[in-house]
Amino acid sequence: MARIFITGSADGLGQLSAKSLADQGHQVVLHARNFERARYAKQKIPGAEHVISGNLSDIDETKNVAYEANALGRFDAVIHNAGVYQAPPKEIFLVNTIAPYILTCLIQKPRRLIYLSSGMHLQGRANLENFKPGVPRISYSDSKLYVTMLCMAVARKWPDVYANAVDPGWVPTKMGGQGAPDDLQKGYETQTWLAVSNDSTATVSGRYYHHRTERRYNPQAGDVMLQERFLSLCRDITGIPFSQ
Repeated sequence: MARIFITGSADGLGQLSAKSLADQGHQVVLHARNFERARYAKQKIPGAEHVISGNLSDIDETKNVAYEANALGRFDAVIHNAGVYQAPPKEIFLVNTIAPYILTCLIQKPRRLIYLSSGMHLQGRANLENFKPGVPRISYSDSKLYVTMLCMAVARKWPDVYANAVDPGWVPTKMGGQGAPDDLQKGYETQTWLAVSNDSTATVSGRYYHHRTERRYNPQAGDVMLQERFLSLCRDITGIPFSQ
């Protein structure tokens, strides 16, 4: 039985991942952006061990999420699921890129890390000169390129951790819309598989998956010089260094 922390698990793919893992008998810790949504999340998955609330568009609240997670003990896996799509650039930047960086740095190192990317990251551009906490010029595609870059940097720097990225597809969630053409179950089963499976295809690192199939990712995400510059800028913005 594994202990798994899933950000953004009050609804959508995060909630479906949490329910699937809880139904399999794993210990699941949920996350929601405020207390009201936290209560809702616990009602939806009463078997969850705990729920942490904190708005990931706020750097201080994100740090507190990490501290609360650590107070519960070490996790076997963390699924960085939380994300926003139709939102102002600053919120996209903080939730999709900066929050996963903060949580990766501050939460006790788990055995597995799963980062929710998107097929749209292939259109992203690593315009790191736009990394400004005030008014970042960043698109959703850029934000998902950066979180994929974070994943690949973690895989390179932490050889004792399985770190992988997932494109869940365009699925019919609140974010994706009811007309989304992709399979909802396949949208969450890859991240749950990577979190707990001992299959040889799941116990790997530095990969990018779509529906449990390895795919090529944007080569900018694997560029070591870009990774190092990205981590340095994240450190400057958050005050948190990435430790080896």
